[in-house]
Amino acid sequence: MKKIKGVFFDLGGTLRICEENPGHQEKAKARMAELAGRADVKDFIDMVEARYAPYRDWALTENREAGDFELWHKWLLPEMDAGALEKVCHELTFQYRQAKGKRRVVDGGLQVIRGLYERGYRLGIISNLIGEDEIPDWLREDGLTQYFGAVILSSVCRIRKPDPEIYRLGCEELGLEPEECVSVADNLGRDITGAKAVGIGANVLFISPEKLAKKTITDENRPDFIVHQFKDILDLPILQ
Repeated sequence: MKKIKGVFFDLGGTLRICEENPGHQEKAKARMAELAGRADVKDFIDMVEARYAPYRDWALTENREAGDFELWHKWLLPEMDAGALEKVCHELTFQYRQAKGKRRVVDGGLQVIRGLYERGYRLGIISNLIGEDEIPDWLREDGLTQYFGAVILSSVCRIRKPDPEIYRLGCEELGLEPEECVSVADNLGRDITGAKAVGIGANVLFISPEKLAKKTITDENRPDFIVHQFKDILDLPILQ
């Protein structure tokens, strides 16, 4: 096994946590309706959710993701004028995600990022999510851009995990071979199977004991390490 030189983080449920915040969510829904020129917020949100379901089925089946304009023009709001939609599609996607909850860095996340960076590891993000601008904006606003040499988002590269190609893209950006990298994620199927398929050096599963008890681990999705507290990543023997 080659020496580990890089670490990739998943976002949702791993490096970032989404928490319910009714006021935040209702504000986002109202802004979505405003951007779309709709007066009835509830009717508009119900329509978007109904249209999102087949999009989600397509994305999961094909391991593909739409960019912001395609998402709204083809799937969620095809009746809106294309020129007008192009101006607001990025914010529409951002607000749609905010309508699901407010996101924050996981407890211990900043400690792990800075700790690994100071040890000389190259860091990257590989994440499935809609929205082209949210993550670059978040990294810049929180002063985290400097830590990540690769930020691979399904909404930008149009490929979703577990397609191994998304991991290849990340490794290329870091200038490393897959076996020189570790993947930290929370999903046995989506995250670990894809990483194993491309030959990632080691897989770390971040999961609570309660959730782990409900999972089935197989040879295909078996992680190399399991951590219940994010900060414990710094103590893994493979990352010393």
